[in-house]
Amino acid sequence: MQEQRSVAEPATDPGSVSAVSAASVVPGQDPPGLRPASTTPYPVRRLAETLGADVVSGELDGVSVTGVAFDSRTVRRGDLYVGLPGANTHGARYAADVLKAGAVAVLSDRAGADLLQGSDSREITGAAPVLVVDDPRQAMAAAAAEVYGRPATRLTMFGVTGTNGKTTTNYLLAAGLRAVGRRCGVIGTLGYFLDGEEIVADRTTVTTPESADLQALLAILVERGADCVVMEVSSHALALGRADEIVFDVAGFTNFGRDHLDFHGSLEAYFEAKASLFTAERARAAVINTDDARGPELVARADRAGLRVLTTSLAGADGDGEHDHFRCLGVDRTVDPTAVRIATPQAELVFRLGLPGGYNVANAITALGMLQLAGLDLPTAAAGLATATVPGRLQRVDLGPDAPRAFVDFAHTPQAISSVLTELRATVNQAPAPGISHSRTTSVQPHQLQRVRLTRSGAADEQSPRLICVVGCGGDRDPAKRGPMGAVAAELADMVIITDDNPRTEDPASIRAAALDGARQQAAHQSRPVVVLDGGDRAAAIRTALRQAGPHDVIALLGKGHERGQEITGRVLPFDDVEQLLTGWQDVRDAGEQA
Repeated sequence: MQEQRSVAEPATDPGSVSAVSAASVVPGQDPPGLRPASTTPYPVRRLAETLGADVVSGELDGVSVTGVAFDSRTVRRGDLYVGLPGANTHGARYAADVLKAGAVAVLSDRAGADLLQGSDSREITGAAPVLVVDDPRQAMAAAAAEVYGRPATRLTMFGVTGTNGKTTTNYLLAAGLRAVGRRCGVIGTLGYFLDGEEIVADRTTVTTPESADLQALLAILVERGADCVVMEVSSHALALGRADEIVFDVAGFTNFGRDHLDFHGSLEAYFEAKASLFTAERARAAVINTDDARGPELVARADRAGLRVLTTSLAGADGDGEHDHFRCLGVDRTVDPTAVRIATPQAELVFRLGLPGGYNVANAITALGMLQLAGLDLPTAAAGLATATVPGRLQRVDLGPDAPRAFVDFAHTPQAISSVLTELRATVNQAPAPGISHSRTTSVQPHQLQRVRLTRSGAADEQSPRLICVVGCGGDRDPAKRGPMGAVAAELADMVIITDDNPRTEDPASIRAAALDGARQQAAHQSRPVVVLDGGDRAAAIRTALRQAGPHDVIALLGKGHERGQEITGRVLPFDDVEQLLTGWQDVRDAGEQA
């Protein structure tokens, strides 16, 4: 992955890329980026009228565009280039580069136009039209939708938002849709897919693509025969207009917790971003988890907006009598896949779920509710959930015989860590018990640590299974959640090894220190013993966990999940948690045999 400079949006928006020098584009080759195979040329004059744009220079007659780009590295011949304002510079500064690369028109705001005027715009742009709007980001979404033929209107669109569970619910929706014979596109954190086959493209955001790329991707899916799309709709996407110009047939809400406050500024602003999905401008129907404290509020908002609403409850709570309601009646984990029984307005439904975890039952109920509102055959769709798998979401890593059980998960919020560790606690034979003196709580460094096991009485016991949690916090992201992440890990695990996640531009040791402080404070105030350890860098921390673990222990490696790289000081280096577990275990075994 290339080093990136953000100019199109605040630097706090994770994963964004935007205009950089076009010099890196190889002449004669199409640059990277998402584009349909063919696009009907769209007259710039009509586009300016549609957008309500002022044309401050250039000729409109005979000029048409066939694509939309906001990143100069992805500009192709015939493109409209959108110069966006950013934290460090303005995209309009790259107008000369993108026009040389083949762009035929520029869209920007007044500040961008002033930059061009101040540099003699005719010298830079020649006869290329320069369009000016108040909000180029919003206009980019409308321009891309128009240029690519409004592809969302030719697809059944499912959108999922929530702090946790978006990716899993996406995959469960896709499994159900495939089971009823639909051709399903998937857009989200793990990439872009059509019926399980990846659409390879450079990613411009972590979860939901920028609007220009998103509309192009939808057009690609239409070209390739998709009839429906499931996509994660992040709070960044909603706040930054990435999902503008799409009205989802069904929107789903999984849950709400603390995250992304570095971007949104407050928990309430974060909630308002997510709540904006449940409006008439963005959705026709909604499935809302009312076990979540913010669920009833979203139901009321969706009602006022005129959306059709279905509510869900993993806890088995009754509905309000005014909306269709799905509630869980029972979960049988003694069978594989897990058997789940739910009540629907029509009848009870029993289905099998291939994903472990009670919270995944909640995600499955949300997915089934969304499929119900889309008018699909529910028993047939539910049958598809038995074989659903999601990389990096409570993913079991088989280390072989006489090895600890190891799981990799993307959990990177206090809420998600609590959900994962609560589930894995149930897999540890001896659950924690109250009444143990916290004088047994330990905070040590790797070189000081010997294998420590504590029984309910606090005595050492080499046979007592333990839950070992390896977790880190991301740099350049909400620092206030680091202490709570460490605290919830200490509350539920027997050993907590704090390590690095993606430090980005921050000092890794200072990030770890904040999480360690939260873990140690929690340890000091609880009766259950827990070992808290500064594990150092991630590879070393994983090996520490493996050396400490016995064959009956469970290791939870949290924070990165499916990711295949680690961002440190502006560079993304190869790093795969699954590979690190496998090679680390081999190293530990080899060292043990040599000893």
